[in-house]
Amino acid sequence: MLADHCSRYLGYFCRLFMKVISTNLGDPKVIKWRGKNVQTGIYKYPVNQGIYLGETDVKEDAVVDRKYHGGIDKACYLFSADVYEGWKLRFPKADWSLGMFGENLTVQGLDERNVYIGDQYEIGESLVEVSEPREPCFKLGVRFGTQTVLKQCINSHSSGVYVRVLRNGKVVAGDAMKLIKREQNEFSLARIYWLRYHAALSDVPELKRAMELECLASSAKRGLDKRLVFLS
Repeated sequence: MLADHCSRYLGYFCRLFMKVISTNLGDPKVIKWRGKNVQTGIYKYPVNQGIYLGETDVKEDAVVDRKYHGGIDKACYLFSADVYEGWKLRFPKADWSLGMFGENLTVQGLDERNVYIGDQYEIGESLVEVSEPREPCFKLGVRFGTQTVLKQCINSHSSGVYVRVLRNGKVVAGDAMKLIKREQNEFSLARIYWLRYHAALSDVPELKRAMELECLASSAKRGLDKRLVFLS
């Protein structure tokens, strides 16, 4: 009981003090993948002037493959600054900078275990809604210099946060990330992420409940459905 109380208090404390420490943009970059040239926008780096969040993407940011990136449900991607040091220890040879995970916003105090599908946050001038976790792909592995990062991402709770932009606006480093509305459901972003890759047969009822969430992005629902098919 005490542990549960402390966990809830810590989650509340973190939500009060989330802050943007870096705004990041990327240009299209050509990488080699299995002998072919592939274009990507995952190479994002800090910019001093801040960024502008639009309805389907971040202004002046490279969104190359719109089948999997950008759009209403993936207009902006956030990642926690708090886990950077741990990842640096695991991958010391990577060329580190903020924006390393392809995020537009690097946020201090962000913890996917305390962020729920449908939550709405005010960040700078913008208002955003949590839509889904990120499913890591080979392009993240290319940036890290090894595909082993993908499995480690899948085995962590640090998926990063995709959001819808409900109100366009500028965000700069130092802006707070304020919880405006909490969606009343049982599914944190970390839980959805765990169900996507680790759910067992005993979790099928929970998987099905998650897929009924109105605020959960359709691409995340397809991912959960893949897990259901795998378990059947």
